[in-house]
Order: sequence, then structure tokens, then C-alpha cells
Amino acid sequence: MNDNRLWLVFVFFVVVSGVLCWRLFCLQIIEGSKWKAQAQGQQRLFTQTKGERGNIYIKSINSQFVPAAVNRNRYHAFISPRDLRTAGKFEEFNKEDFINRVKEILEIDKDIILEKIEKDNAYEVLKRNITEEELEKLSEIDGIHIDEETSRYYPEGELAAHVIGFVGGEGVGQYGVEQFYENVIGGKIGTREGIKNRWGALITKDSAKPGSDLHLTIDYNIQHFVERKLEEAQERFDAEGGTIIVGDPKTGEILALANFPTFDLNNYRQSNTDIFRNSAIQQTFEPGSIFKSITMAIALEEGVVNPNDTYNDFGFVRIHGRTLRNYGERSYGEVDMTEIIKYSINTGIVYVKDQIGNDTFVRYLEDFEFFTPTAIDLHGEVYSPNKNFFEGHDVNYATASFGQGIEMTSMQILKAFSVLANGGKLVQPHINSNFSEKKEDRRILSSEATDLITKMMIETVNDGFGHRAKIDGYYTAGKTGTAQVPWSKLGIRRSGYSDKTIQAFAGYAPAYDPEFVMIVKLDNPYTRSAEASAAPIFQEIGEYILNYKKIPHDYIIIE
Repeated sequence: MNDNRLWLVFVFFVVVSGVLCWRLFCLQIIEGSKWKAQAQGQQRLFTQTKGERGNIYIKSINSQFVPAAVNRNRYHAFISPRDLRTAGKFEEFNKEDFINRVKEILEIDKDIILEKIEKDNAYEVLKRNITEEELEKLSEIDGIHIDEETSRYYPEGELAAHVIGFVGGEGVGQYGVEQFYENVIGGKIGTREGIKNRWGALITKDSAKPGSDLHLTIDYNIQHFVERKLEEAQERFDAEGGTIIVGDPKTGEILALANFPTFDLNNYRQSNTDIFRNSAIQQTFEPGSIFKSITMAIALEEGVVNPNDTYNDFGFVRIHGRTLRNYGERSYGEVDMTEIIKYSINTGIVYVKDQIGNDTFVRYLEDFEFFTPTAIDLHGEVYSPNKNFFEGHDVNYATASFGQGIEMTSMQILKAFSVLANGGKLVQPHINSNFSEKKEDRRILSSEATDLITKMMIETVNDGFGHRAKIDGYYTAGKTGTAQVPWSKLGIRRSGYSDKTIQAFAGYAPAYDPEFVMIVKLDNPYTRSAEASAAPIFQEIGEYILNYKKIPHDYIIIE
């Protein structure tokens, strides 16, 4: 009997052990992957994240950099009335005390707080962008929750707004370098994996990578001064808008770029979207007489004229039934090539273009890259195909020689004048100080030709129509340009030109070893010509830059 009982016990344990082993085999081997996945699902949490955006810096004195765009944390105070009810705390909730304390800290109307408390919502914002002081005081109040959010902040507000751009609502760069370098400074998307250990603590691992910082060629102090002068110009000359660009003609670095009107990067939503357009690279215009320097430089390179050659000016020239005249219908008589630039004689520069020949003239303009974008590393650059110019009529080539009937951007003009300032080499304008796609400088003109045109433009500044651009103690080369605005540019379907003007001055200094090249462009100032508007602004900015850089005088100033 006892043996039977022992046998039954033994069989029982064998069966139970077999069932347990079979069950373990099923759980661990047959269904192991399923249960493992389920366990991992309970132990691991996956969320998509994006790395922090890189900062943007601009240059200051002694090659130091100051922040122009950074990330900062913002805090928002909110309550959850639904959670209070669910937790059974709502009846215990002292509304009056809560409302009074929140009102005192956040300075919100009591009725608004009460209205939010009594809603049946899970999330009710009390106040956005609370201060550190408010945050600390709110931490002592039960029922207050805090949301933390990383946002883009621009410490200098309006400074270099069109260069920097901003980060839009989707966290993506808009305009300027924020958009152009989105793939560089934008944080990389990854996964944040949260793993619970055996004690239930959450350990996180984030695969998202931060964006790279961006260091710009913009000079903080020059940019500040340029923007101030552009704003003053609007007030002094009642200009409708304007652009100033300052560059280093030897390297292509852009030291300052400003447009008026401008906007506050931290409050861009309050601005009209038209203001976001970067006129320096997104507005084409007829440059007027500043283009005469380019035409003359080409002629000097080709050897078809020299500075002492003369031309007899009658004040007009006829081309296939069209009559072209000088500004103010003036007649200058016998003049040399320098005087054509010095006194900005339209008929004289048409004569010079004729010596070059139309085909050669077009080839050089293509070499200067007037018919292609400059490839500046800023978002949204445009260029004009100049269809009218390429119609091939003699009169179109003639008017183009003095900057009429041919369009370009301010950046294209700056790039062309950099050739004159840089001994004939074409440099690549750029904003990123670590610009990695810089093309090898290509020679367009000889240094002999650029020396000659530089001397002509020095005469223009010393004793010609550009005399108000003269910087005391330095040889300054430059040229004025006053161009009427075509009706078509004003959205009016009509041929010919309106009474509105664009007045500009382009030049560089010290003329024989330039520290900067600059274009000043004003849209429809009340003055008659650039001599009275753009030229003096060039002088004021140029003088500041040379003093700021501590550049020695070219000659002694004798009072």
C-alpha cells in the first residue's frame, strides 16, 4: 500500500514537472520572441527627437565672435482641471486662494483664471514665456504644471536680419543662412530610447545629433554702423528703401549687408512678408552710370582706348533712329577717356563701347557673370536673364554701356567692382567664414587695366561727380549712378521710364590696396542724383571702416 502511494506521488511529480517543463519550453522557445517583444515594449519607450540647432555667430574685434542666433528654454505655466477632478482633489481645491496667488505672481485677471479652472480640459495654459522669478514662485503652488520648450532667440534683434533669417513654426529655417544652411545647423532627427532597469528607473539613450555652429563673415561693428547709416539715409533723403553691402575684394567675404526696411527677428510674425525679401540678392535694377566703369575697364583691357585718347562730345548720338543724350542734355566738347568717367558722359561711353565691339562687349559681361547668380550662400538669390539686352539691337548694347536696359542685383555689382579692386580677379562672395565651396579666383582683367580704371575713378572722386565720396587721407575709387525706374518695375504695363530713380555709388578704398569694396543703393530718394545721396553715405561708412581697422593714411592731409 505504501509502495502504491509512493508510486502515485512519483507519477504526480513527474507529470507536473513535465507540464511545467513543456510550459517553460513553450514560453521560452516557441513563444519566446513574442513575450520578449512584449516585455521590451513595457520596459522600453521610443520617441522621435531632433538634435539641438547649431548657433550662429558674427565676427567682432580681434577675431572674436558674438552670438547672433541661439537656442533658449521657454517655460509655460498650465493647469489640468480634468486631472484635478479625476484625482478627486477638485472639491478640496481652494479656488479662492489659488486664484489670488496665481493672479499675484502672473498678473492675470481673476475671471480668466476662474474660467480656466472650471473647464473640463486636460490642458489649460495660464501664461506663456514666464520668467525665472515667476517659475520659482509657481513651484510652491499645488496644481500648477510647467511646460519647457526650446526656441530660437536672436540676441541682437534686427541686426543683420536679412542675412540671418529665422526659424519658422515648424522648426525649420526660413530665409537667410537659417534656410540656406538648414542641413548644416539644423539638428538631426533621431530616436530617444528609454529603458527601465530592474528597479524601474528609466535610463534614456538619444541618437539625435545636434547641428553644427555657423560662424559668419559679417563684422558686428561694421554691420551696426551700416544699418544706422541706412536708417539715417531713409530719414535724410526720404528714400523708399535701400541696400548697402560691404565686402572684402580680396577674399569675397561679406563684412556687412543691410536692407531698409528691416524687421525684428524675434517678432517676425508682426512683419509683412514682403519685408523678408533680401533686396541685395532678390531685387534686380538698372544700375545706371556706375556701369560705365565696367565698360571702360573692358575697353582698357582690350587696348582699344587709353586714358589720354579724346572724344568730341556733341551731347547726343543717334543709333538707328534713336537719340541718346547726356544727363541734363549737356554737351562737353572735346574730352579724354578719364573725363568720360569723371563727368559721367553717356555719349562718350557709347563711343567707348563701339571701339570694343558688341560681341566682345557681351563676352566680357558674361565673364563678369552678370547673367548668372553670384552663388552667394544666402537663400533665394535671383538674377535677370536680360532678354531685351540679348535681342541683339545696337541701341540695346549702347544703352547697356551706361547701365540702362540691363538689370542686375546689388550683389552682382559688388562682385564686379571686386574685380576692379582686386587686380582683375573674380572672387566668390560668401557669408560663411568656413566656406568650403570657394572656386579658384579667375582672372578677367589684367592688373594693368584695373590700375588704369582705378586711377580714372580716383579722379572721379577727387574732382568729378563723385567728389562727396572722398575720404580724407585716402585715395578712393568709385562711381555714381542715377537710373530712372522703368514703368514695368512698378507693375505698370507701359514702355519707358517713370520719374522715380535708383541712386547708387560703388567703389573701394584705399584705392591701391583696398580694405573694402562697397555699394550704396537708395530707392527713389528726393535728391536729383547719387552725387548728393549715395556718395556721402559711402564716404561716412568708408571713413568709419578705415578708422576702425586702423589703416594708415595714403597721404598727409594739409589743412
